[in-house]
Amino acid sequence: MSTYRDLTAPIGSRRAPVLRTVGTRERRSHLTAPRVPTVGIDIGGTKVMAGVVDADGNILERLRTETPDKSKSPKVVEDTIVELVLDLSDRHDVHAVGIGAAGWVDADRNRVLFAPHLSWRNEPLRDRLSERLSVPVLVDNDANAAAWAEWRFGAGRGEDHLVMITLGTGIGGAILEDGQVKRGKYGVAGEFGHMQVVPGGHRCPCGNRGCWEQYSSGNALVREARELAAADSPVAYGIIEHVKGNIGDITGPMITELAREGDAMCVELLQDIGQWLGVGIANLAAALDPSCFVVGGGVSAADDLLIGPARDAFKRHLTGRGYRPEARITRAQLGPEAGMVGAADLARLVARRFRRAKRRRVERHERYERYAEARRTAREAL
Repeated sequence: MSTYRDLTAPIGSRRAPVLRTVGTRERRSHLTAPRVPTVGIDIGGTKVMAGVVDADGNILERLRTETPDKSKSPKVVEDTIVELVLDLSDRHDVHAVGIGAAGWVDADRNRVLFAPHLSWRNEPLRDRLSERLSVPVLVDNDANAAAWAEWRFGAGRGEDHLVMITLGTGIGGAILEDGQVKRGKYGVAGEFGHMQVVPGGHRCPCGNRGCWEQYSSGNALVREARELAAADSPVAYGIIEHVKGNIGDITGPMITELAREGDAMCVELLQDIGQWLGVGIANLAAALDPSCFVVGGGVSAADDLLIGPARDAFKRHLTGRGYRPEARITRAQLGPEAGMVGAADLARLVARRFRRAKRRRVERHERYERYAEARRTAREAL
């Protein structure tokens, strides 16, 4: 009950306890979420991965399929998601579905504003899927989902201020502070890959030049290798021989594999990518000052061939170096399944709505059965 003193206090002082209470409730929500299985969906440019995940982050079952061609309508991708969820629901008691989408998701986590590899443009994905599935649906950016998974179950456990860098075809990212994903005013925070690090540099598909992901990503790695091979550079003879002269067959995993085998050019290319990674991380440290950077995505499979040069470059370029604590840089632990696990765990936060609705349906059915039984008994007594 409010007192006269509460009502006459300055508005700011009255709001502060309320805001603190709301913030605490949000931070603790993952601890109070129901321990029920949920489905996580990770949608990328080439694959859709779905899995049933328990409350401890264990994957009970996973399915994977190719992403429908991006030229097709958004409904084709939605159909694929629904089919995967229904398939998993045949064998598991699913209470919610989380979607990790490779694109910009609005602050309400309903619409995919833009997806570079799919034909989603301001697509109301959550509402569309909620209409077709009988459980709550949560939609978030795939990097946000991966960061949440690493914070809950992986390399970021115990960290209060964490930044996730996902190195794949491009660069994605996420910010997690005090148990909350920071999505920004419009929901599109964490698009680190499009920070401009080289004015007038390589053209990026986003329309700008010199974006970070043009120098430290899977695309950058493959581009540099193919350019050297196309120029018939002596340092590229190893990889040219490996692909039998078919330069278009050069891939990121192939470069990593050859680097592990000691190919000098591939080792150097990963060092270059790692150094650019360290430069970008130093810039992020100046802006955000986290305690930990977690590096995930497919390119991170190169491990110390990439992370080692990144740490060296980070120390060289960090502002105030030598006079400030340095964030640790570590490789993600959950691998390519981080986005799926994180999406499923975030969905658990909304699963309680389904449980309450389901409980009410059961209670209504039980009341009806009791009523019907009483009517039958009364008729038999007559």
